[in-house]
Amino acid sequence: MKIDRLLAITMLLLNRRRISAKELSERFEVSLRTVYRDVESINQAGIPVVSYAGISGGYEIMDQYRLDRQFLSLEELQSIIVGLKGIRATVGEQEIGTLLDKVGAIIAKSEQTTIANLNNQLIIDINPWRGGNEDKENLNALRTAIRQSQLLSFQYMSSQSEHSARTVEPMSIIVKGFGFYLHGYCLLRQDFRIFRLSRMKEIEVLSQTFERRAVTMEKLDHNWRQRAPSTLINLVLLAQPNVRAQVEDYFKPEQIAMQADGSLLITTFQPDEPWLHRMLLSFGPNLRILEPAHIAKIITDMAAQIIKLYACEH
Repeated sequence: MKIDRLLAITMLLLNRRRISAKELSERFEVSLRTVYRDVESINQAGIPVVSYAGISGGYEIMDQYRLDRQFLSLEELQSIIVGLKGIRATVGEQEIGTLLDKVGAIIAKSEQTTIANLNNQLIIDINPWRGGNEDKENLNALRTAIRQSQLLSFQYMSSQSEHSARTVEPMSIIVKGFGFYLHGYCLLRQDFRIFRLSRMKEIEVLSQTFERRAVTMEKLDHNWRQRAPSTLINLVLLAQPNVRAQVEDYFKPEQIAMQADGSLLITTFQPDEPWLHRMLLSFGPNLRILEPAHIAKIITDMAAQIIKLYACEH
């Protein structure tokens, strides 16, 4: 629509020093004649657009002009920009890029250098380490299904490596810890469930639509608590000095006691789950499990299986 294009052109001009008619034409896929008419319409609306001729010419809004940004401080605007840039690589380059243009448009040109310096002081990147085009495509599929209230089907693998086919009424995408999750109503289980994106395969947005069910934050919190382990174990570990950095990555300072010989005594409560066993095993010979005995046996059994696996090659 013309009004949408006029608004987008205005935001671009407010957010950039100068832009050529050719660049505007290519960006909005319209003719140069249409660009000229659009710029004239913007001028008539009271926004002062100045035209410059020559190789470096183009359109520019007068330096002192900006949209009223109400009561937002420069630091508050910077926080918005940092947050938007943090999710830009994950949820859609074009969509977030347009929103960044709009936010940037309410910042005076004289303040943009300050904003650029502030942005370099804090960088947020929520893109997973394993992320790539597949994760981005899957997220876009989830967002489409949520936005249009369409059923979503996929193959799911549980934390116990059990496979099942699911059809879900998608409600929301959640970013928590190191992963992305889908919260939705599962038609197989006839209840709300939370699914980890990395375990969802063959994702397909179905043509069938649904009426959104009422979901409260209390219900969502309850579902998260259901994912949490019901019991915790008292874990006592002794780590060698050379893995201190890794220890401090996993455990809180109050859980770590430095010993006279430089070793680290760790006392913590943790869920007795497979991911904990794998994490402890990752320390190799640099960590000893003092308590409980059954965790120590799990780790020694895993180590023995690894030795057996490689022994078969000799």
